Amino acid sequence: MPIEYLKETPSQTGGPYVHIGTMPAFAGLEIRQEEQQHVIPGPGERVRLVGVVWDGSGHPLRDAMLELWQADSAGRHNAPDFSGWGRAAASSETGEWEFDTIRPGVVPWRDGTPQAPHVSLLIFARGINIHLHTRLYFPEDEAALAADPVLRAVEQTGRRATLVARRVEGGDVPTYRFDIRLQGEGETVFFDM
Repeated sequence: MPIEYLKETPSQTGGPYVHIGTMPAFAGLEIRQEEQQHVIPGPGERVRLVGVVWDGSGHPLRDAMLELWQADSAGRHNAPDFSGWGRAAASSETGEWEFDTIRPGVVPWRDGTPQAPHVSLLIFARGINIHLHTRLYFPEDEAALAADPVLRAVEQTGRRATLVARRVEGGDVPTYRFDIRLQGEGETVFFDM
């Protein structure tokens, strides 16, 4: 049959079984225990990132999985002493996820303009046909945030704030809370990448 007669197949979401294939230990299977990978820390200031992915009804997605991609403390990707990647599942009880990593350095944008230190987060969960991509920025970097070329492309009326984590007190390392809202009031900015 010629290709012009073939119809597109229906898309499928990650479904309730996304963890079985990507994080089997989380699903209770005793294989590949290392997939709950936090970023392999390299040199730099250690930080903890925590949050919850909220659906449009205000319920936590307890089956969400997140991937983190970031530069090392010197702003390098693919550094020999730092993985720059991690994967974490949300808690099946609370929906909270966390990453133990290091604070990233400044990375240049395509034109050489410095980007504020940030991590990229990919969100996978039921009801999502393709992962969502967002960024987490750090609140202390006010001047860098104002000059960041990606943030400058986001409308200023409240939307930029959805990309900036807030520092929370307590704990053994600096901790930043970054809740992700998929829909509704305070919806997180997602990027088409």
